[in-house]
Amino acid sequence: MEKRVRFKSAWLPWLLVAPQMAIVLVFFFWPAAQTLYQSVLQEDAFGTTQEFVGWANFARLWHDPSYLASAQTTAVFSILVAVFGICIALLLAVMANRVVRGALIYRTLLIWPYAVAPVVAGVLWLMMFSSPWGVISYLLQALGYDWNHLLNGRDAMTLIVIAAVWKQISYNFLFFLAGLQSVPSSVIEAATIDGATPWRRFWTIVFPLLSPTTFFLLVMNVIYAFFDTFAIVDAATHGGPGRDTAILVYRVYYDGFKALDMGGSAAQSTVLMAVVILLTVFQFRFVEKKVQY
Repeated sequence: MEKRVRFKSAWLPWLLVAPQMAIVLVFFFWPAAQTLYQSVLQEDAFGTTQEFVGWANFARLWHDPSYLASAQTTAVFSILVAVFGICIALLLAVMANRVVRGALIYRTLLIWPYAVAPVVAGVLWLMMFSSPWGVISYLLQALGYDWNHLLNGRDAMTLIVIAAVWKQISYNFLFFLAGLQSVPSSVIEAATIDGATPWRRFWTIVFPLLSPTTFFLLVMNVIYAFFDTFAIVDAATHGGPGRDTAILVYRVYYDGFKALDMGGSAAQSTVLMAVVILLTVFQFRFVEKKVQY
């Protein structure tokens, strides 16, 4: 029989959720409302005067070639981070799940990067790719590749993608490992008896059972690439060279706090929030249909 909890007081449930609701209102809805309000205003550099301009800030973004280029850069960056982060984490989870001796040590080492702050991850990979003391830069030069992320936009994009993927792999690894451990061993044994190869067992049994986990990680990695990679970009490339790595979240910071265009920055933040919401809705509307629960 189904058991239900009944509260004697009608106010007790609301009282229990009040702290969480207060946090959401103060740290999400209130800043979001302030952003929407500032996006239709034009302010001076010191914030002393304001003028209502309506949709002028959004129209200016639509006709700004550099902003459209940043949107394209963000799309490429988010796809690379999500695809490589999920694929590498899945490979590591499959390998770690097969380890019998010392499994705890391997799994602990693989989740350590998640404890590293994003800015530290950016500085760490910047040092390894910096000439002449960087280890990876030295190896690339020994192989004949002239690495220079300060002048080459493709090298700079590679740097921030590697740093962002490395930072997120541990998060993806934890979920994939938990999903692999929940796959019934009897199903795998039955497929083995039927003569299915390890590769066929993975693609026909294991991976379809991991589809809910993969879908969840796809949504989370896209959100991570759009929002949580600001510190990596700021520490590693500062949006350069030029604006080749200036993703949208970095443009919001740069135009607002360095260029002192508060109205334009608020409009960019509104657009970014709307894009992420639309992407999330699209994934739940169309991609989730291929998920097997």
